[in-house]
Amino acid sequence: MDYVIFAVIAYLIGSIPFGLIVGKLGYKIDIRQHGSGNLGGTNSFRVLGFKAGLLVTVCDILKGTLAVILPVVFADHLNALIIGIFAVIGHMYPVFAKFKGGKAVATSGGVILGVNPLLFLIMLATFFVSLYLTKYVSLSSMITGIVTVTVTIFLQETGLFIVTSLLTLFVFYRHRANIKRIINKTEPKITWM
Repeated sequence: MDYVIFAVIAYLIGSIPFGLIVGKLGYKIDIRQHGSGNLGGTNSFRVLGFKAGLLVTVCDILKGTLAVILPVVFADHLNALIIGIFAVIGHMYPVFAKFKGGKAVATSGGVILGVNPLLFLIMLATFFVSLYLTKYVSLSSMITGIVTVTVTIFLQETGLFIVTSLLTLFVFYRHRANIKRIINKTEPKITWM
């Protein structure tokens, strides 16, 4: 029963659409009507600018972190990683935004931050190195997922390996259209690096 309660709480936390909130409150813009239409950090950067994009990204990360910290604090017999998965699902399919959300990247990172901060730093470094080299946010996100899964093999933590593999599958699934655009060389590159 505790798993159900914390899974629902995590899903609701993950469902908070910070891209929509920041866009509407700060800029009177519904970012779903602009750019890629996505509620995540990348579209927030593109549509709302650097400060708003950074705020949305940090808040999306912290959704995942909060979701895994809550069971540690209130029900330490639960596997926090399993609960974190529901925050990522909430981010991708938010009940508060008609089930159209982000692409799982930042909130997945937040889940990892909550359970293994060192692995999160490796993820962050991988993402920014990949972004610098490729100029593709989508490709950098997918590369980061692959590197993270690989690192968990060396950490020899089975649960972490399984969850990071699942989160990486989410990221690839949510980037299907981006993969096609990368292959067709029509995926937009970032211009701020």
